Amino acid sequence: MRKVLAVTGPTASGKSSVAVAVAEKINGEIISADSRQIYRHIPIAASYPSEEELNSVKHYFIGELELEEEFNAADFGRKARETAEIIFNKGKQPVIAGGSGLYLRSFTDGLFEDETESGEVRKMLYEKLKNHGEEFLYSELEKIDRPSALKIPKGKIRRVIRALEVYYSTGKKISDLHNEKPEIKFETVQFGLLLDRKYLYKRINDRTDEMLRKGLIDEVRILKEKGYDYRSCNSLNTVGVKEVFRFLEGEYDYETMTGYIKQNSRRYAKRQMTWFRKDKRIIWINADEESTPEKTADEIIKNFKQIN
Repeated sequence: MRKVLAVTGPTASGKSSVAVAVAEKINGEIISADSRQIYRHIPIAASYPSEEELNSVKHYFIGELELEEEFNAADFGRKARETAEIIFNKGKQPVIAGGSGLYLRSFTDGLFEDETESGEVRKMLYEKLKNHGEEFLYSELEKIDRPSALKIPKGKIRRVIRALEVYYSTGKKISDLHNEKPEIKFETVQFGLLLDRKYLYKRINDRTDEMLRKGLIDEVRILKEKGYDYRSCNSLNTVGVKEVFRFLEGEYDYETMTGYIKQNSRRYAKRQMTWFRKDKRIIWINADEESTPEKTADEIIKNFKQIN
């Protein structure tokens, strides 16, 4: 069976550079599995690959959508599989790179209700519950997925929230997910970058400082001046953007903003690793301070060829 090579790992682990090094060595093209990199206007906040990396290897799903366009894991899984077929038909090797666990799961397996979760979406829904009450959320589910709403007895608000969480995370209704199993004509071999926690946190801190030097505040300021707000635009509801918005609104000073970006990035990395560790198919590759993208790529390719 044909095989796709995937490079994954927590935020700031160096996935993009390693994936480029891999693709260069095996005649590959890269599919980005990042839920924010697909949007335009946020190259710094979403940590796009560098111009040099984008020019050296063809990338897909980088800066393709406007911020207000809806895109979810189900969309990604379907379109990314189509893209993998296009790459295969060129005689090239698809390399998927990214840390959005739900996007990778959608690509490799399709989506199933019991495997979908989003802490950010759930938090947003519980805030709605606090502000508007149970009837508001029940009515929201009725509009989105009436068959599922009718099956949930009154008072079972957790089930309502779960159904809404699945829909807003994936774009799919729970009832539909129960009946769907996509035909996937290739296997995905996943390699995860494993970094010592202290080293990973240093990389997160260094990357935050670099993003700020590159102009993260101005990038967000332009969006704010155009009327965008992370509270109403899901594509901007992400670490790095939210904190800068609050800084620009006077809620944080610069030092506090920087500290929160680093802290929230560390928490995000921890959530990512919790997700990845559940998938026993991932082959972990140690990436320490002595590693280079080329060295790590060589190790990944050696393992991939043994499997392939």
